[in-house]
Amino acid sequence: MDTVQSIKQRFEIIGNDPKLNRAIEKAIQVAPTDISVLVAGESGVGKENIPRIIHSLSHRKHGKYIAVNCGAIPEGTIDSELFGHEKGAFTGATSTREGYFEVANGGTIFLDEVGELPLTTQVRLLRVLENGEFIKVGSSQVQKTNVRIVAATNVNLFKAIEKGKFREDLYYRLSTVDIHLPPLRERKDDIHLLFRKFAADFANKYKMPPLRLDETAILLLQKFRWSGNIRQLRNVAEQISVLETNRDISAATLQTYLPTEDSNNLPSVIKDKKSDSDFNTEREILYKVLFDMKSDLHDLKKLTLELMQSGNTNVQEANKSLIKKIYGSKEEDSEIDFEEEPGTSLITTPDIEQNYEEQDNNNYLLAETIEEEEILRLEQKEIEMIKKSLEKNKGKRKAAADELGISERTLYRKIKQFDL
Repeated sequence: MDTVQSIKQRFEIIGNDPKLNRAIEKAIQVAPTDISVLVAGESGVGKENIPRIIHSLSHRKHGKYIAVNCGAIPEGTIDSELFGHEKGAFTGATSTREGYFEVANGGTIFLDEVGELPLTTQVRLLRVLENGEFIKVGSSQVQKTNVRIVAATNVNLFKAIEKGKFREDLYYRLSTVDIHLPPLRERKDDIHLLFRKFAADFANKYKMPPLRLDETAILLLQKFRWSGNIRQLRNVAEQISVLETNRDISAATLQTYLPTEDSNNLPSVIKDKKSDSDFNTEREILYKVLFDMKSDLHDLKKLTLELMQSGNTNVQEANKSLIKKIYGSKEEDSEIDFEEEPGTSLITTPDIEQNYEEQDNNNYLLAETIEEEEILRLEQKEIEMIKKSLEKNKGKRKAAADELGISERTLYRKIKQFDL
């Protein structure tokens, strides 16, 4: 029986990682059978080696071996590619064509990126797995095939099932045996071995001395994330082999060939400091609401005063009770003097202006009674918010007013009021 080491030499697989060895062992064990195998792993880890090992060690080794990249075939033609089509089945079908399952009868089909298959094609594939039957596109005749299927994917099929993009029954048919290949970042001891192998191959290919890494370069090579896995490592080795005239490679030289985008996957420190303009507590939100209400009340009083000063007696007469409520409910405390004359109703505007100024100096007393301590705290909060907004917007009043949710004129008045 073939050993793991002999299989590595035969298929030029580099590495001594235990997870890699276990994957090869499982491939050797399932090869003599006809059960379906699902190979899982990230893109670039070398998943295509496993179906080749399985086919070469099986009784189908003299049959055809066909590798199909399911993600590279357009959705509209993939059924025709896999199962064939009859003449005239669709536009451009000028002749009958055999599909991969018919051509590979008695052999093995490797379905790479099987997670990219459309749902309609998944139904057809499920039927092949269950009873070996398929129907060509545009035909009604059922055909038989004896094909072993080895599938591979770099996506999480469980998540695809949850999203409705992959059939659960097909998953359990394909994954009779699961073989997982570890990513390169989990095989740190194999990274330098692979780099040396690639460097030697490219030195022979381009007729130049091989590359040599110093200790710091080896450490950098092992610490790098390698999102593209073995494929990415091979590309980096080829770039350095072609571009570098000095064959002794240091960490500084190697760093210039490693993409900086990989650093986005490293852990990052998240600042806990919150923006000064954010209202992070319920109490601050309530303060903001009270400030808005206070500003609205001020604008209402100002509008009322302007209406009364304009001599609109109809407004005064119709809203006498409301005016008394705003400017003082008690007759003896009110600064408004209503003179009852037939057909007219006048207001003494100087007294109103005096009342307006007094209430402005007293922060425009609300209808409800508020304790003096809470008023002071509200004023202090308002002053802090105005200062922060002005500092943040570098003294630009319009931007500061927009952030506070008040008009620029109101902000100017508050700046004068608080002597800011």
